[in-house]
Amino acid sequence: LERAKSAVEGVKLMGDLIARYGHTTYGGNSNIIADSNEAWVIIQFAGGQGLWAAERLGDNSIRASRPGYIEEIPIDSQSSGDFLYSANLVDFAISQGWYDPTSGDKFNVNKIYGDEKGKWDGVSWIEGELASLSMRPRKITVEDIFWAIRTERLTGDTAGYGQVVPLGDAVHPELRMLWHTHVGPVVAPFTPVFMGVREVPPEFRMHRYLTDGEAERFLDGRCFDSKVSLVSQQVESTRSATYVFKRLLNLVFRDSEVFLPEVSAFLTAYERRLLEVSVDVLKTARILLHAGEPALAERYLTYVTNTELIKALDSAEQLACALDVRSRALHATRAGDRLLGPEQIW
Repeated sequence: LERAKSAVEGVKLMGDLIARYGHTTYGGNSNIIADSNEAWVIIQFAGGQGLWAAERLGDNSIRASRPGYIEEIPIDSQSSGDFLYSANLVDFAISQGWYDPTSGDKFNVNKIYGDEKGKWDGVSWIEGELASLSMRPRKITVEDIFWAIRTERLTGDTAGYGQVVPLGDAVHPELRMLWHTHVGPVVAPFTPVFMGVREVPPEFRMHRYLTDGEAERFLDGRCFDSKVSLVSQQVESTRSATYVFKRLLNLVFRDSEVFLPEVSAFLTAYERRLLEVSVDVLKTARILLHAGEPALAERYLTYVTNTELIKALDSAEQLACALDVRSRALHATRAGDRLLGPEQIW
């Protein structure tokens, strides 16, 4: 995708590569490819037949893609400009008896090649919520997207991370950013990570915690190479951001009715400050780049990103310590073997 100049070019590139080389399948895959003007959802179907379909999302589209879905598509021609698909998509369905072109039925990709469920419950709910927000006089904001990805109805321990990526045109690619949370954003603040950074703090790199195979390896110079940890000693000597945030998540979910509203209010206020700060950071870095100082801009963006990531980690650790004390005092007799948390629809 780094070779594509637009979203639709990315879709066509993927289609061309699949036609030429095939693709690895583990049950199918779906992606949304977006630029500042449009987005495309593309689904690759399992089975090794090179089957795929893509749908353009227009200016007023709201799409939650979990799992990705495409429903009815026109099959008489590809001139609509809103759909693309592999050359064998229709013929293969006919050959398998999954679609009868004489029936007069529409070609519903989800029913023919998918799970036949269309929108899952979580998809229907969040698309409806965002559609309601779009009816206001103002547009959907970054804060609205933070909420949509954070809401406890959708996000819990299974969410490995959260990211929001503004797609406005940028003269300098270094100034693009990810608003990143290191675990599910239900308990973590979205923090700006600029593309122009040199590095991120070791606390946010791969630690032995949750790394496959590390239980049988060691940070010991006497070990054979196969028994030496894949993680450097310098990184492992720091806190694991994943572990800290996961601890906070479990503390919050153990008493979500009390703790979750408090933590959510804190995160919203915390991000409000970061959104204001990011405006000045972008302006400063842009001035440095226009002045012909790319190395200085890189150092500045790296400093800001690293500083804010560590601040977010410190805040999570302090919150976890405070909630731990409160939880132990308030619920000393609560059984520890029961999974607790807010009700989710995903």
